[in-house]
Amino acid sequence: MTSDPHAPEPRTAKAELLLDAARRAARYVDSSREREVFPSEAALRGLDRIPRELGDAGMESEEVVALLDELGSPATVASTGGRYFGFVTGGTDPAAAAASVLLGAWDQNVALPVMSPIAALLDEIAARWCLRLLGLPETAVASFCSGASIANLTCLLAARDALLHRAGWDVAERGLAGAPPLRVVASAEIHASVAKALRAIGVGTRQIESAPTDEHGRVRVDRFPPVDGLTLVLLQAGNVNTGHSDPFDRLVPAVREEGGWVHVDGAFGLWAGASEARRHLVDGVELADSWATDAHKWLNASYDSGIAVCRDPADLRRAMAFSAAYLDGGAERAGAHLSLQMSQRARGAEVWAILAALGRNGVADLVDRLCGHAERMAGLLGAAGADVLVPTALNQVLVRFGDDATTDAVVAAVQADRTCWAGGTVWRGRRAMRISVCDASTTAEDVAVSAEAVLRCWDRVASEAPGASER
Repeated sequence: MTSDPHAPEPRTAKAELLLDAARRAARYVDSSREREVFPSEAALRGLDRIPRELGDAGMESEEVVALLDELGSPATVASTGGRYFGFVTGGTDPAAAAASVLLGAWDQNVALPVMSPIAALLDEIAARWCLRLLGLPETAVASFCSGASIANLTCLLAARDALLHRAGWDVAERGLAGAPPLRVVASAEIHASVAKALRAIGVGTRQIESAPTDEHGRVRVDRFPPVDGLTLVLLQAGNVNTGHSDPFDRLVPAVREEGGWVHVDGAFGLWAGASEARRHLVDGVELADSWATDAHKWLNASYDSGIAVCRDPADLRRAMAFSAAYLDGGAERAGAHLSLQMSQRARGAEVWAILAALGRNGVADLVDRLCGHAERMAGLLGAAGADVLVPTALNQVLVRFGDDATTDAVVAAVQADRTCWAGGTVWRGRRAMRISVCDASTTAEDVAVSAEAVLRCWDRVASEAPGASER
């Protein structure tokens, strides 16, 4: 008996396992909008069944995937379901989610172009597209990394070495001992991750001169310290609480005229440059020397995905490039010579998929849409009597419910309610709720339902706590 020559080849066990995982992932995506934003108590108790000890005998791969899905999926935070407003956490673009499945199967390393021609090509294209969308110099170099924290660190290393190089000091050869001291001037509102990056490059908190900010969290030009050719200045696009950006057009030229270096932490705010309607909010940002941003925030790439950008490619290569007998040091663009990592996944390929699917207009619409949702959220809460502390800029809403105790209680009640999720913060010494609209799947209905849930929780807090402020 002869076999049918047209019959499909039997799938390998690995392929069957991948199909099973893909089906489970698809069911998870389909149910994400129906679930509570934070996992239920029952789902959290189910995690007790996750094996804590490594046994002598392993489990079947099919059993492992099933266990992850059956116990893990219900215990996830629904950060991609449209109603998660915490920590400026982006959702996942459909093209990104689908591409990541294929990219995971590819398992490509973009350390060197020869290690994956396709990943290297997509990485180069995505980097170039990002520069154009953000309005940054096309002669700059962009490098993909794990997030804005590492992007900031990458750029600050490049800045340190470049400033010292200009002063005649070669860090690669002589190290830092005895090097000319750098001055560091940072916005008083600079993100904590930037201070962490400064520590990693050898700058302590006592060495950081704080630049005063205004009521919106923007650096005040009239109180900005003097700078010189050994000064590293740190500004930000998109204050993590208010969404407002520093006045780059007035600050950056003055710093660069003195020979200083300006780095901009633009984890989410830098993407205002992709929108014609919002671009004015970051006027002058393109004049800086380096920039850090995330693709996993506003662009909705899957975690993790950041982008480090340097105006002069030579400055980034000076800090990051290294040599070994088996490495190709002559490649024009090699991930190993543009970032802290040698081995690295193909983050740029996923960003390429998102941008190819959205196009320039789609990215602009994404920015404008989420800004509009933030404005509507602020309007609904403000109309009901909540105190919107700062005029809404970009996708951040900062709101307060009477006094500190009431505000904290409302935040806790909203998180327990599970209709949506928002976190607490402190602004100018007062407790507040911070609402970050960063998921591309958020709709106007999500905003309305979430605002209603927040107000419902406020009513309940006011009625149950005798000492709390009433609406």
